[in-house]
Amino acid sequence: MTATGTEVLQPDGSSARPMDARAVAARVLARVLGQRRSLSSTLPRYLAPIADARERAFVQDLCFGVLRWLPRLDFMLHLLLECPLRPKDIDIKALLLIGIYQLDQLETPSHAGVSATVEAARLLRKPWAGGLINAILRRYLRESERILRKIQHSPEALYAHPAWLLDALRSAWPKEWQRIVAANNQRAPLSLRVNAEACTAQAYLKELVKAGIAATLAPHAVHGIVLASPVDVHELPGFESGRVSVQDSAAQLAVPLLDLKAGQRVLDACAAPGGKTTQIQEQEPQLASLTALEADTERLKALKETLHRCRRTAEVLHGDAGDPSQWWNQKPFDRILLDSPCTGTGVIRRHPDIKVLRRQEDLMSATKLQCRLLEALWPLLTRNGKLLYVTCSVLPQENDAQIEHFLQHHPDARPLEIRAEWGRGTSLGRQILPGEDGMDGFFYAGLQKT
Repeated sequence: MTATGTEVLQPDGSSARPMDARAVAARVLARVLGQRRSLSSTLPRYLAPIADARERAFVQDLCFGVLRWLPRLDFMLHLLLECPLRPKDIDIKALLLIGIYQLDQLETPSHAGVSATVEAARLLRKPWAGGLINAILRRYLRESERILRKIQHSPEALYAHPAWLLDALRSAWPKEWQRIVAANNQRAPLSLRVNAEACTAQAYLKELVKAGIAATLAPHAVHGIVLASPVDVHELPGFESGRVSVQDSAAQLAVPLLDLKAGQRVLDACAAPGGKTTQIQEQEPQLASLTALEADTERLKALKETLHRCRRTAEVLHGDAGDPSQWWNQKPFDRILLDSPCTGTGVIRRHPDIKVLRRQEDLMSATKLQCRLLEALWPLLTRNGKLLYVTCSVLPQENDAQIEHFLQHHPDARPLEIRAEWGRGTSLGRQILPGEDGMDGFFYAGLQKT
């Protein structure tokens, strides 16, 4: 697979000469591994110049696959390398990981996998690395059985998760942690939410069948659909006109818990990329007002793009939810949706770079931020108003413990019971674990001001 003539952006923004998928993926992974950039912000820039759809898909598969199995691949590479690579050769390390991933997980024919990865080093303008890559990958082929035996004695490599996260999952879910880990290592399905004002999920499913796209109705999400295999969103009927949006089924379950009614003032805090904002309007078109708040400039652009594509309007504000003095007009809200920043431990299958970008200390930072947001937003809620707290985490420190701490310091708050056929009840909310009914891991808790 070679995107002949494709100009590819390098990390410094300059263009590179034509590359194949492995070389492009190595560039992307070098930014994620070396500069700790998120895959979601890095990958699109490198995919944009590639015209061939199969080539784009292959680049994406290599990037997601390497990050999904990184602890395992890193362990293997450590056994195979006699000397560590220099930091400036992080792209060569990425290429080695890509080569091992192809042989270990994709079962790429050995000759093709080795020769194509060696060639990619030349395209990265590091021909000296070709001999090293050839030697390492051929050594892997010779010693794979020995390496696989060693993996059995390394939990990080065996379960493809960093040690701190394995410890946290074992502690939080002693009976479920292995199932969570297995789900995290699966590829996430492409799930859709049909615009409730445009048509029903059943009607849209028939349109997909006519377009040759296999799909099924999502469990629990009334307007949800799950595709049998991912497709380019622009192939989806009505995507450009906002008739359908990409949104996991678990994320779709939040808005119905808000108990929306006509005439209410609603705040969607931390609103980007806008899926829940548009869903709020679809569920209750007769709101008095809808305010969508976002602190991050780049994510604010995504929020506006979503609203524009879906033909929706809202009061879009750029501001910190933890500092309402910047943006609040002193008019209280009847409903507040706080889709809080978190460690993302419930969506690792969808964002495998979490295994690289998150560290143990990030858990404490996340809980402090969540506490600050809850404290800041609570005064904005009208009497008898409801706040829905949502995370895509499975760690109790960010979920039940966070709500328990809040209730201890706010006698004017009472927890709302969430009764549902999905997920599992917790002491103060409801939790979906990754992979349950095909959904991402999410936590929900409702609070009412008394």
